[in-house]
Amino acid sequence: MTASDEVLAKEFSTHRTHLIGVAYRLTSAVTDAEDAVQEAWLRLSGLDEEKRAQIRDLRGWLTTVVGRICLDRLRSAVERRERYVGPWLPEPIVTPFGTPPSDDPLETVVRDEQVRMAAMVVLDNLTPEQRVAFVLHDAFSVPFAEIAGILGVSEAAARQHASRGRRAVADADPPTLADLAEQSAMLEKLLTAITTGDLKGVVALLHPEVVLVGDSDGKARTSRHRMVGADKVSRFILGLIEQYGVHRIAHGVPALVNGELGLAIPHVEAEDGLREVDRRVTMFELRDGRIWRIYDMCNPDKLMHLDR
Repeated sequence: MTASDEVLAKEFSTHRTHLIGVAYRLTSAVTDAEDAVQEAWLRLSGLDEEKRAQIRDLRGWLTTVVGRICLDRLRSAVERRERYVGPWLPEPIVTPFGTPPSDDPLETVVRDEQVRMAAMVVLDNLTPEQRVAFVLHDAFSVPFAEIAGILGVSEAAARQHASRGRRAVADADPPTLADLAEQSAMLEKLLTAITTGDLKGVVALLHPEVVLVGDSDGKARTSRHRMVGADKVSRFILGLIEQYGVHRIAHGVPALVNGELGLAIPHVEAEDGLREVDRRVTMFELRDGRIWRIYDMCNPDKLMHLDR
């Protein structure tokens, strides 16, 4: 590596966390985000000195390159999602709970409320073009002229894509983010009600319009359909506890999942007539002081980064 390359690599590293945030917002996948950032580096380092000198705003140039790479990945993902077994959820970013924040790029990314699971679920429902236009413009201030170039459309069409994305996000109306103290108290109450088999207690903690969404792609056990309603969800939860064993909840560790409180539950072997517990990350979102969404993510392909 030449001295010039070393200087470039050092400058690139100052933008890495920003680029991971852009790519994750665009793809909902940690691995895809990291791959997109690495590919952007390879494209940058592959330029000759003359072309490098023409880049006036390196962060802007890299953001545009990452946007183009992620658009390609989003378009290729459409077919994969059509073959997916059960609901599709964003890949969770799981970070420690109760420890001082670090400068790890993923921990930095999830400090932005716009990557909480409710927001990412909405982005996953946009078309690739709407998502790229909305995220790049509204979150990262990329000019529409550049977005039009990424999408291969006119500037007016790029504005329209962003407008539709913006409208979809506004219509989704996610709840206000509850503070961690409230989330922690709610999780403690829920676990107490579950471990004592208190069906009425569980129901009381759930929002009347609670929805449980399981993501497994058929590779682990969870609900393969969206489950709606406090009574149905509570009976489902207590039924699972009966199959897996109430004492095995103790294996779960509180963790932050896209910045909100959840449980990281390791794989537990079957024992004494109790089913094997598949590794999973389960998180809870609150609305009006009750649990409004439960996301149960156990597709092993989406939990690989936890090993690191």
